[in-house]
Amino acid sequence: MLLPTSLVGSYPQPEWLIDRKKLAGRFPPRVRAKELWRIAPEWIEEAQDDATIMAIRAQERAGLDIVTDGEIRRESYSNRFATALEGVDLDNPGTALDRSGHPNPVPRVSGKIRRKHAVEVRDLQFLRANTDRRTKITVAGPYTMSQQAQNDFYRDPEEMAMDYAAAVNEEIKDLFAAGADIVQIDEPYMQARPEKARLYGLKALDRALDGIAQTTAVHLCFGYAAIIHERPSGYSFLTELGKTGVRQISIETAQSNLDCSVLAGLPEKTIILGVLDLSTPEIESPATVAERIRRALPYVPAARLVIAPDCGMKYLAREVADGKMRAMVEGAAIVRAELARA
Repeated sequence: MLLPTSLVGSYPQPEWLIDRKKLAGRFPPRVRAKELWRIAPEWIEEAQDDATIMAIRAQERAGLDIVTDGEIRRESYSNRFATALEGVDLDNPGTALDRSGHPNPVPRVSGKIRRKHAVEVRDLQFLRANTDRRTKITVAGPYTMSQQAQNDFYRDPEEMAMDYAAAVNEEIKDLFAAGADIVQIDEPYMQARPEKARLYGLKALDRALDGIAQTTAVHLCFGYAAIIHERPSGYSFLTELGKTGVRQISIETAQSNLDCSVLAGLPEKTIILGVLDLSTPEIESPATVAERIRRALPYVPAARLVIAPDCGMKYLAREVADGKMRAMVEGAAIVRAELARA
């Protein structure tokens, strides 16, 4: 199918599961934030399973072709994986500047980073057991995790990033072995801190992909729209990914009104095209979505496009997320029909 549709990763968690006011009133947590959950520890896994099924069914009802688990079990896109690794002192967190320039508690690296066990394999298995559609699951990127940590162990930050990459590589291999169709690596800090990304972020990404032949994606964005309100007009780091082994690149174009001509610099990559503006609860019309898709077609053939929101949808109200997903599916259908007639 041309122009398949998918989430970038997250779907809104229900209010009965997580305190959404607390979630929205702070920067995305880098360390554990168990105080956000409304469910007692002995029932949390069952409650998260139930909410995950709700997220899957919402995506199916909207007509998405590729389904995620909605990242329902996560307090943020990165902390579930980053805090599960050996070498991190969970009892004594550190501090680092967020991409907004504000200090935020972060994992304090006190030893060599290693993956102790699979972190998201059960999440993927649960997703796979509850849908017959293609599946995608996301994992935090090694460069981004290295920027969201206080380094009290490594002499060289590149060495730390490469150890994060080795841990991500092990996780991705296990996720594909468990039945994932697509694994997406979230690397927003490549856009936020491009100089270091050029120095060693690309190297870390390729290490994370070493030995993996299945479909992988990398997501770059300008930050959650609910947290980061100002958008640059273009990416400070994007075409550099053309030299990496990743198959798909996920970008945002809606809120930033991105000049899609930059995509001509990625001639061999599939583009996951963000076409939903997540800064507003206004639900786009299918015609608006269709026009945002058409903006990319002079630079990327339809066969290399996947249609998605700009970023994760976790900060939206569920009814807004559902409406935006339906508009996205209908907008993609409009353009698909136009291409069939051409």
